[in-house]
Amino acid sequence: MLVTAIEAKPIRSLDRVRIELEPGIVSVIGPNGTGKTNLVEALYFALTGRSFRTSDRRDLIPFGESLARAEATVRDEDGIEHRMLASVSRNEGRRHLLDGEAASPATIARNRPPVAVFAPDRLTLVKGPPAERRAHLDGFVAARWPARGELRKRYGQALAQRNALLSRLAGGYGLPQSLGIWDAGLAEAAAPLVEARAEAVAELADHFAATATELGLEDGALEYAPRGSGSAEEIRAGLEERRDQDIRLGRSSWGPHLDELKLLTAGRSLRRFGSQGQQRAALLALLFAERAVLLEARRVTPLLLLDDVMSELDPARRDLLVARLDDGGQVLITAADEESVPETARRSVVRMPPPAQAESSAA
Repeated sequence: MLVTAIEAKPIRSLDRVRIELEPGIVSVIGPNGTGKTNLVEALYFALTGRSFRTSDRRDLIPFGESLARAEATVRDEDGIEHRMLASVSRNEGRRHLLDGEAASPATIARNRPPVAVFAPDRLTLVKGPPAERRAHLDGFVAARWPARGELRKRYGQALAQRNALLSRLAGGYGLPQSLGIWDAGLAEAAAPLVEARAEAVAELADHFAATATELGLEDGALEYAPRGSGSAEEIRAGLEERRDQDIRLGRSSWGPHLDELKLLTAGRSLRRFGSQGQQRAALLALLFAERAVLLEARRVTPLLLLDDVMSELDPARRDLLVARLDDGGQVLITAADEESVPETARRSVVRMPPPAQAESSAA
Protein backbone atom coordinates (compact mmCIF):
# COMPACT_ATOMS: atom_id res chain seq x y z
CA MET A 1 0.00 0.00 0.00
CA LEU A 2 1.13 3.53 -0.77
CA VAL A 3 -0.01 6.90 0.49
CA THR A 4 -0.33 9.05 -2.61
CA ALA A 5 -1.51 12.32 -1.04
CA ILE A 6 -2.04 14.06 2.27
CA GLU A 7 -4.27 17.08 2.92
CA ALA A 8 -4.32 19.22 6.05
CA LYS A 9 -7.26 21.61 6.24
CA PRO A 10 -6.41 22.78 8.83
CA ILE A 11 -3.97 21.11 11.26
CA ARG A 12 -2.02 23.31 13.66
CA SER A 13 -0.13 25.79 11.42
CA LEU A 14 -1.17 24.10 8.15
CA ASP A 15 -4.24 25.30 6.26
CA ARG A 16 -5.52 24.04 2.91
CA VAL A 17 -2.28 22.17 2.23
CA ARG A 18 -2.23 19.24 -0.17
CA ILE A 19 0.97 17.27 -0.85
CA GLU A 20 1.37 14.53 -3.44
CA LEU A 21 3.64 11.70 -2.23
CA GLU A 22 5.85 9.41 -4.28
CA PRO A 23 6.81 5.79 -3.47
CA GLY A 24 10.10 5.21 -1.68
CA ILE A 25 11.86 7.94 0.27
CA VAL A 26 10.30 11.40 0.38
CA SER A 27 12.33 14.15 2.06
CA VAL A 28 10.37 17.03 3.57
CA ILE A 29 12.79 19.95 3.78
CA GLY A 30 12.36 23.46 5.14
CA PRO A 31 13.46 25.83 7.89
CA ASN A 32 12.29 25.29 11.44
CA GLY A 33 8.77 26.58 12.03
CA THR A 34 7.51 25.89 8.51
CA GLY A 35 5.27 22.96 9.47
CA LYS A 36 7.34 19.85 8.68
CA THR A 37 6.39 18.04 11.89
CA ASN A 38 2.80 19.23 11.52
CA LEU A 39 2.66 17.63 8.07
CA VAL A 40 3.93 14.33 9.45
CA GLU A 41 1.42 14.57 12.29
CA ALA A 42 -1.39 15.29 9.83
CA LEU A 43 -0.54 12.14 7.87
CA TYR A 44 -0.41 10.04 11.02
CA PHE A 45 -3.72 11.54 12.18
CA ALA A 46 -5.45 10.84 8.86
CA LEU A 47 -4.34 7.20 8.88
CA THR A 48 -4.77 6.30 12.56
CA GLY A 49 -7.19 8.87 13.97
CA ARG A 50 -4.60 9.71 16.64
CA SER A 51 -1.66 12.06 17.17
CA PHE A 52 1.84 10.88 18.09
CA ARG A 53 2.49 14.19 19.87
CA THR A 54 -0.47 14.55 22.21
CA SER A 55 -3.19 12.44 23.80
CA ASP A 56 -5.70 15.28 23.37
CA ARG A 57 -6.61 15.50 19.69
CA ARG A 58 -8.05 18.98 20.23
CA ASP A 59 -4.46 20.22 20.40
CA LEU A 60 -4.40 19.82 16.61
CA ILE A 61 -7.05 22.54 16.19
CA PRO A 62 -5.45 25.84 15.16
CA PHE A 63 -5.89 28.86 17.43
CA GLY A 64 -9.14 30.61 16.68
CA GLU A 65 -10.61 27.64 14.78
CA SER A 66 -13.17 25.04 15.84
CA LEU A 67 -12.01 22.08 13.74
CA ALA A 68 -8.92 20.16 12.66
CA ARG A 69 -9.07 17.80 9.71
CA ALA A 70 -6.64 15.69 7.70
CA GLU A 71 -7.26 13.42 4.73
CA ALA A 72 -4.98 10.80 3.18
CA THR A 73 -5.33 8.95 -0.11
CA VAL A 74 -4.10 5.34 0.00
CA ARG A 75 -3.62 3.10 -3.05
CA ASP A 76 -3.80 -0.63 -2.39
CA GLU A 77 -2.02 -3.50 -4.18
CA ASP A 78 -4.80 -3.66 -6.80
CA GLY A 79 -4.49 0.03 -7.64
CA ILE A 80 -7.73 0.92 -5.86
CA GLU A 81 -7.63 4.20 -3.95
CA HIS A 82 -9.26 4.81 -0.58
CA ARG A 83 -9.66 8.09 1.26
CA MET A 84 -9.21 8.28 5.00
CA LEU A 85 -10.42 11.34 6.84
CA ALA A 86 -9.83 12.15 10.50
CA SER A 87 -11.25 15.20 12.20
CA VAL A 88 -11.70 16.62 15.67
CA SER A 89 -14.07 19.41 16.67
CA ARG A 90 -14.35 21.37 19.88
CA ASN A 91 -18.10 20.86 19.84
CA GLU A 92 -18.72 17.54 18.07
CA GLY A 93 -15.76 15.37 19.10
CA ARG A 94 -13.81 13.24 16.64
CA ARG A 95 -14.49 11.24 13.48
CA HIS A 96 -12.49 8.74 11.46
CA LEU A 97 -13.95 7.84 8.08
CA LEU A 98 -13.07 5.43 5.29
CA ASP A 99 -14.29 6.58 1.88
CA GLY A 100 -16.73 8.93 3.57
CA GLU A 101 -18.28 6.30 5.82
CA ALA A 102 -17.80 5.47 9.48
CA ALA A 103 -15.72 2.31 9.92
CA SER A 104 -14.27 0.32 12.79
CA PRO A 105 -10.61 0.81 13.70
CA ALA A 106 -9.91 -2.76 12.53
CA THR A 107 -11.47 -2.09 9.11
CA ILE A 108 -9.53 1.14 8.69
CA ALA A 109 -6.29 -0.60 9.73
CA ARG A 110 -6.80 -3.24 7.01
CA ASN A 111 -7.01 -0.50 4.39
CA ARG A 112 -3.90 1.46 5.31
CA PRO A 113 -0.21 0.61 5.60
CA PRO A 114 1.33 -0.14 8.99
CA VAL A 115 2.79 3.17 10.19
CA ALA A 116 5.60 3.93 12.67
CA VAL A 117 7.07 7.24 13.81
CA PHE A 118 10.46 8.41 14.99
CA ALA A 119 10.27 11.82 16.66
CA PRO A 120 11.95 13.36 19.71
CA ASP A 121 8.66 13.08 21.62
CA ARG A 122 8.51 9.35 20.86
CA LEU A 123 11.44 8.60 23.16
CA THR A 124 8.86 7.87 25.86
CA LEU A 125 8.55 4.52 24.11
CA VAL A 126 12.05 3.70 25.37
CA LYS A 127 12.26 5.65 28.62
CA GLY A 128 8.59 5.72 29.59
CA PRO A 129 6.49 3.20 31.53
CA PRO A 130 6.08 -0.43 30.39
CA ALA A 131 2.47 0.18 29.34
CA GLU A 132 3.68 2.19 26.32
CA ARG A 133 5.94 -0.63 25.15
CA ARG A 134 3.19 -3.22 25.65
CA ALA A 135 0.78 -1.18 23.54
CA HIS A 136 3.41 -0.69 20.85
CA LEU A 137 4.23 -4.40 20.78
CA ASP A 138 0.55 -5.29 20.51
CA GLY A 139 0.22 -2.85 17.60
CA PHE A 140 3.04 -4.66 15.85
CA VAL A 141 1.38 -8.02 16.54
CA ALA A 142 -1.79 -6.73 14.84
CA ALA A 143 0.20 -5.55 11.82
CA ARG A 144 2.21 -8.76 11.58
CA TRP A 145 -0.77 -11.11 12.07
CA PRO A 146 -4.07 -9.30 11.39
CA ALA A 147 -6.03 -12.31 12.68
CA ARG A 148 -4.48 -11.65 16.10
CA GLY A 149 -5.42 -7.99 16.08
CA GLU A 150 -8.18 -8.42 18.67
CA LEU A 151 -6.08 -10.28 21.26
CA ARG A 152 -5.24 -7.14 23.25
CA LYS A 153 -8.86 -5.98 23.30
CA ARG A 154 -10.15 -9.41 24.28
CA TYR A 155 -7.71 -9.64 27.17
CA GLY A 156 -8.53 -6.10 28.29
CA GLN A 157 -12.21 -6.95 28.48
CA ALA A 158 -11.56 -10.11 30.52
CA LEU A 159 -9.23 -8.21 32.85
CA ALA A 160 -11.80 -5.47 33.43
CA GLN A 161 -14.43 -8.05 34.35
CA ARG A 162 -12.15 -9.84 36.82
CA ASN A 163 -10.98 -6.56 38.35
CA ALA A 164 -14.56 -5.41 38.82
CA LEU A 165 -15.35 -8.52 40.84
CA LEU A 166 -12.10 -8.20 42.82
CA SER A 167 -13.03 -4.63 43.72
CA ARG A 168 -16.40 -5.81 45.04
CA LEU A 169 -14.77 -8.65 46.99
CA ALA A 170 -12.27 -6.22 48.50
CA GLY A 171 -15.23 -4.19 49.71
CA GLY A 172 -16.77 -7.21 51.41
CA TYR A 173 -19.36 -8.06 48.78
CA GLY A 174 -19.67 -11.48 47.14
CA LEU A 175 -17.90 -14.82 47.55
CA PRO A 176 -14.27 -15.54 46.56
CA GLN A 177 -15.37 -18.80 44.94
CA SER A 178 -17.16 -16.76 42.27
CA LEU A 179 -13.75 -15.77 40.88
CA GLY A 180 -13.33 -19.20 39.30
CA ILE A 181 -15.19 -18.37 36.09
CA TRP A 182 -13.35 -15.06 35.71
CA ASP A 183 -9.98 -16.73 36.32
CA ALA A 184 -10.76 -19.13 33.50
CA GLY A 185 -11.88 -16.34 31.17
CA LEU A 186 -8.80 -14.27 31.89
CA ALA A 187 -6.47 -17.22 31.39
CA GLU A 188 -8.09 -18.14 28.07
CA ALA A 189 -7.58 -14.57 26.84
CA ALA A 190 -4.06 -14.26 28.28
CA ALA A 191 -2.43 -17.35 26.77
CA PRO A 192 -2.71 -16.41 23.06
CA LEU A 193 -1.67 -12.81 23.81
CA VAL A 194 1.49 -13.95 25.59
CA GLU A 195 2.25 -16.40 22.78
CA ALA A 196 1.83 -13.71 20.11
CA ARG A 197 4.04 -11.23 21.97
CA ALA A 198 6.76 -13.86 22.42
CA GLU A 199 6.68 -14.79 18.72
CA ALA A 200 6.84 -11.13 17.72
CA VAL A 201 9.88 -10.39 19.87
CA ALA A 202 11.61 -13.54 18.61
CA GLU A 203 11.22 -12.30 15.03
CA LEU A 204 12.35 -8.77 15.89
CA ALA A 205 15.35 -9.55 18.09
CA ASP A 206 18.02 -10.26 15.45
CA HIS A 207 16.99 -7.32 13.29
CA PHE A 208 17.03 -5.05 16.33
CA ALA A 209 20.52 -6.16 17.36
CA ALA A 210 21.94 -5.71 13.85
CA THR A 211 20.49 -2.24 13.35
CA ALA A 212 21.47 -1.15 16.85
CA THR A 213 25.09 -2.06 16.08
CA GLU A 214 25.01 -0.04 12.85
CA LEU A 215 23.69 2.95 14.80
CA GLY A 216 26.45 2.70 17.39
CA LEU A 217 24.49 0.97 20.14
CA GLU A 218 26.76 -1.85 21.23
CA ASP A 219 25.31 -5.22 22.27
CA GLY A 220 21.74 -4.00 21.76
CA ALA A 221 19.09 -6.57 22.63
CA LEU A 222 15.34 -6.89 22.71
CA GLU A 223 13.77 -9.19 25.31
CA TYR A 224 10.23 -10.10 26.29
CA ALA A 225 9.62 -10.46 30.03
CA PRO A 226 6.13 -11.90 30.59
CA ARG A 227 4.36 -11.79 33.94
CA GLY A 228 2.54 -15.06 33.59
CA SER A 229 3.08 -17.43 30.68
CA GLY A 230 2.35 -20.94 29.53
CA SER A 231 -0.92 -22.62 28.69
CA ALA A 232 -4.30 -21.29 29.78
CA GLU A 233 -4.35 -23.96 32.50
CA GLU A 234 -0.98 -22.82 33.86
CA ILE A 235 -2.01 -19.16 33.83
CA ARG A 236 -5.26 -20.04 35.58
CA ALA A 237 -3.31 -21.91 38.27
CA GLY A 238 -1.12 -18.84 38.75
CA LEU A 239 -4.19 -16.65 39.20
CA GLU A 240 -5.62 -19.03 41.78
CA GLU A 241 -2.36 -18.98 43.76
CA ARG A 242 -2.57 -15.19 43.98
CA ARG A 243 -6.31 -15.00 44.64
CA ASP A 244 -6.08 -13.90 48.27
CA GLN A 245 -3.53 -11.25 47.42
CA ASP A 246 -5.65 -9.97 44.53
CA ILE A 247 -8.71 -9.71 46.75
CA ARG A 248 -6.75 -7.64 49.25
CA LEU A 249 -5.51 -5.37 46.47
CA GLY A 250 -8.82 -5.21 44.65
CA ARG A 251 -7.11 -5.85 41.28
CA SER A 252 -5.25 -8.52 39.31
CA SER A 253 -1.58 -8.50 40.31
CA TRP A 254 -0.35 -11.03 37.75
CA GLY A 255 -0.79 -11.45 34.01
CA PRO A 256 0.22 -10.00 30.63
CA HIS A 257 -1.08 -6.54 31.54
CA LEU A 258 2.17 -6.31 33.55
CA ASP A 259 4.53 -7.66 30.86
CA GLU A 260 7.66 -5.74 29.90
CA LEU A 261 9.43 -5.33 26.57
CA LYS A 262 13.07 -4.76 27.52
CA LEU A 263 15.42 -2.70 25.37
CA LEU A 264 18.98 -3.38 26.49
CA THR A 265 22.58 -2.47 25.81
CA ALA A 266 25.25 -4.80 27.17
CA GLY A 267 22.59 -6.36 29.39
CA ARG A 268 21.61 -3.04 30.98
CA SER A 269 18.20 -1.39 30.74
CA LEU A 270 18.17 1.53 28.32
CA ARG A 271 15.19 2.90 30.17
CA ARG A 272 17.17 3.24 33.40
CA PHE A 273 20.77 3.57 32.30
CA GLY A 274 20.77 4.64 28.64
CA SER A 275 21.91 8.05 27.50
CA GLN A 276 19.64 10.18 25.31
CA GLY A 277 21.69 9.19 22.27
CA GLN A 278 21.47 5.49 23.11
CA GLN A 279 17.71 5.73 23.62
CA ARG A 280 17.31 7.42 20.23
CA ALA A 281 19.36 4.68 18.59
CA ALA A 282 17.23 2.01 20.29
CA LEU A 283 14.00 3.61 19.11
CA LEU A 284 15.29 3.72 15.53
CA ALA A 285 16.52 0.13 15.77
CA LEU A 286 13.11 -1.03 16.99
CA LEU A 287 11.24 0.76 14.18
CA PHE A 288 13.66 -0.58 11.56
CA ALA A 289 13.35 -4.10 12.95
CA GLU A 290 9.57 -3.93 12.68
CA ARG A 291 9.82 -2.62 9.14
CA ALA A 292 12.17 -5.42 8.12
CA VAL A 293 9.95 -8.14 9.60
CA LEU A 294 6.82 -6.78 7.92
CA LEU A 295 8.54 -6.55 4.55
CA GLU A 296 9.90 -10.08 4.83
CA ALA A 297 6.82 -11.75 6.24
CA ARG A 298 3.93 -10.19 4.38
CA ARG A 299 5.40 -8.14 1.55
CA VAL A 300 3.41 -5.20 2.85
CA THR A 301 4.64 -1.67 2.37
CA PRO A 302 5.20 -0.15 5.80
CA LEU A 303 5.12 3.63 6.14
CA LEU A 304 7.94 5.05 8.25
CA LEU A 305 7.80 8.67 9.44
CA LEU A 306 11.20 9.99 10.54
CA ASP A 307 10.97 13.47 12.01
CA ASP A 308 14.31 15.29 12.40
CA VAL A 309 16.22 12.03 12.53
CA MET A 310 19.26 13.20 10.57
CA SER A 311 20.25 15.75 13.19
CA GLU A 312 20.80 12.85 15.60
CA LEU A 313 23.28 11.00 13.36
CA ASP A 314 26.78 11.56 12.00
CA PRO A 315 27.25 11.50 8.19
CA ALA A 316 28.34 7.84 8.07
CA ARG A 317 25.27 6.67 9.97
CA ARG A 318 22.99 8.86 7.87
CA ASP A 319 24.24 6.97 4.80
CA LEU A 320 23.68 3.62 6.56
CA LEU A 321 20.16 4.62 7.53
CA VAL A 322 19.23 5.68 3.99
CA ALA A 323 20.75 2.49 2.57
CA ARG A 324 18.46 0.47 4.85
CA LEU A 325 15.46 2.54 3.75
CA ASP A 326 16.13 1.98 0.06
CA ASP A 327 14.98 -1.65 0.08
CA GLY A 328 11.25 -1.04 -0.27
CA GLY A 329 8.44 0.61 1.59
CA GLN A 330 7.54 4.26 1.86
CA VAL A 331 9.35 6.75 4.10
CA LEU A 332 8.99 10.43 4.98
CA ILE A 333 12.09 12.14 6.36
CA THR A 334 11.98 15.72 7.64
CA ALA A 335 15.04 17.94 7.79
CA ALA A 336 15.75 21.64 8.21
CA ASP A 337 19.06 21.42 6.34
CA GLU A 338 19.08 19.83 2.90
CA GLU A 339 22.77 18.99 3.19
CA SER A 340 22.03 16.77 6.20
CA VAL A 341 20.01 14.43 3.95
CA PRO A 342 22.10 12.05 1.81
CA GLU A 343 21.70 12.60 -1.91
CA THR A 344 20.07 9.20 -2.43
CA ALA A 345 17.23 10.34 -0.15
CA ARG A 346 16.60 13.51 -2.18
CA ARG A 347 15.16 11.96 -5.32
CA SER A 348 11.71 13.10 -4.14
CA VAL A 349 11.61 16.34 -2.14
CA VAL A 350 8.74 18.31 -0.62
CA ARG A 351 9.61 21.91 0.18
CA MET A 352 8.13 23.56 3.23
CA PRO A 353 6.20 25.74 3.47
CA PRO A 354 4.20 24.60 0.43
CA PRO A 355 3.88 27.30 -2.28
CA ALA A 356 0.18 28.01 -1.66
CA GLN A 357 0.67 28.45 2.06
CA ALA A 358 3.84 30.51 1.60
CA GLU A 359 1.97 32.88 -0.70
CA SER A 360 -0.91 33.09 1.79
CA SER A 361 1.51 33.90 4.62
CA ALA A 362 3.21 36.60 2.54
CA ALA A 363 -0.13 38.17 1.70
